Amino acid sequence: MLRTWRARGPVRAVVLVLHGGAENGLNVVRPWGLAYLRMVPLARQILRAGAPHGVEVRLMRNRVRGWNDPDLHPVADARWALERIRAERPGVPLFLAGHSMGGRVALRVAADPQVRSVLALAPWTPLGEPVEPVTGKTVVIAHGTRDRITRPAESFAYAERAQAVAERVVRIEVMSEGHAMLHRPGVWNRLAREFALDAAGVAPLTAWTVRPDQRLRLPV
Repeated sequence: MLRTWRARGPVRAVVLVLHGGAENGLNVVRPWGLAYLRMVPLARQILRAGAPHGVEVRLMRNRVRGWNDPDLHPVADARWALERIRAERPGVPLFLAGHSMGGRVALRVAADPQVRSVLALAPWTPLGEPVEPVTGKTVVIAHGTRDRITRPAESFAYAERAQAVAERVVRIEVMSEGHAMLHRPGVWNRLAREFALDAAGVAPLTAWTVRPDQRLRLPV
């Protein structure tokens, strides 16, 4: 299911927001599920910054909770959403923002030709996660240093490998923050707003002002 917040005026970009989940699970994702609800305020931050500049926001609610290898239900859901958005907004640049499992999903489906960049928040990127889908894309990763659910070391390893194929990569370390993004919400909200403005072509992420050799361990 897709929830849509419209842009003001002509649509210049669409941001698809993807929520987290679990490694396994066939339970239906409800509108009151915590993983889904966690992304609602983030989607609104993106809308607040981007809507005046033509950014439309779509929030995905997956059919089931789990990643469920080899079926990869959330990947299939995200691809369905991208196909629908392409049909409704042909030629409009697409941007992906996901948390936890949603971050992994965003990185997996980034090969879509209309996708320009990915914002992966506390992403689940186990060792061996393929980087080929982000070839030629912009990748922004942010991870709390105290995350015990998904491993910051694994997102660092992913970012390091992705540098070989992506257009550019930055990885932000959110100091003293855990997985749920609750201790320092201002940091995540600011990053979401910057991502929206970057999508709209209004202003680049602050992180791009940092030297490339310092972009994988950028502390905030």
